[in-house]
Amino acid sequence: MDTVLVSHLASNVEFLARSSTLTSVGWIGYIIIGALAGWIASKIVKGAGSGILLNIVIGIVGALIGGFLLSFFLDTASGGWWFTLFTAILGSVILLWIVAKVRTKS
Repeated sequence: MDTVLVSHLASNVEFLARSSTLTSVGWIGYIIIGALAGWIASKIVKGAGSGILLNIVIGIVGALIGGFLLSFFLDTASGGWWFTLFTAILGSVILLWIVAKVRTKS
């Protein structure tokens, strides 16, 4: 029983590590990239921006989603500004698409 619990905890730690891998960009870089990625993703999905604070939140959450998904295929920690921006845009588009699907079903 203990080995099953340890195995389950280890898999959860790996999941969290994948989704929170830091790149060489830094926190201020994440805020700037988050704002850009959220704005670009809003233009792609909805055609209009969401405001600077919401764009930052969308971009940062999108970067976590995109980083998690791409970490299965690529070394996301070694990416710089452009790779981080691409990852954040990809994740933000996925996030906004899911939110739009949930809203239309409600």
